[in-house]
Amino acid sequence: MEKVLLKAAVREEQGKIFCKHLRKSGQVPGIVYKDGKEGLKLQVENKDLWHALHTDAGENAIITLDIFGEKSSQKTVIVQFVQTDPINDKFIHVDFREISLKDKLKVNVPISIKGEAKGVAEEDGVLNQVIWEIEVECLPTDIPEHIDVHVNDLEMNDSIHIKDLTPLEGVEFLGDPEQVIVGVNPPKEEEEVVEEAVEGEEGVEPEVIKKGKKEEEEGAEGEEGAEPAEKKEAPSGEEG
Repeated sequence: MEKVLLKAAVREEQGKIFCKHLRKSGQVPGIVYKDGKEGLKLQVENKDLWHALHTDAGENAIITLDIFGEKSSQKTVIVQFVQTDPINDKFIHVDFREISLKDKLKVNVPISIKGEAKGVAEEDGVLNQVIWEIEVECLPTDIPEHIDVHVNDLEMNDSIHIKDLTPLEGVEFLGDPEQVIVGVNPPKEEEEVVEEAVEGEEGVEPEVIKKGKKEEEEGAEGEEGAEPAEKKEAPSGEEG
């Protein structure tokens, strides 16, 4: 597990206005928790926090906080929660969890899918990943960067469960052993169009059109025949 050194300063002032000024100056307000209780309030450089969270270990990196101020000290922590702005992804606040390298802890570790499933390559199946991380319990120094899940042998309708994972020394996989991690399923069938029904509908429509057209033509002929008759009668009356 990668270890990171992160400089921090004790945060004496509090409040939304002060924290807002901190962020504008490139600092991120934070808190260190220990045993679930709120502890030291501090601030870290935005860019330093970004680098600490973008190692191969991700948010599970073991961080040594090098704290200066009235309570200068060093604390071994991991990131417990990071709040970011949904618009620009800038850090708003960070919570650290103080840990002991001798005590086991529970963390979520990302899943990494490896290989190409037979059911996908040979049977046109669809690979469906159900969960993207697994909770584990281990010593901080044994936290894996990711859990590899090999899918090469998966055929159609096969799946891999938590109980199927290759054991890792010093790491206990938590959660329901029957929980599906990834599986191969048949592709969803598109709705079939019944051609006969479509043809039947198309066959009816022209008949209605023809019938209407025929009636219109007959009506038009009747009107045209009546109009000349009236025109003929009018001149004969005038002549008499």
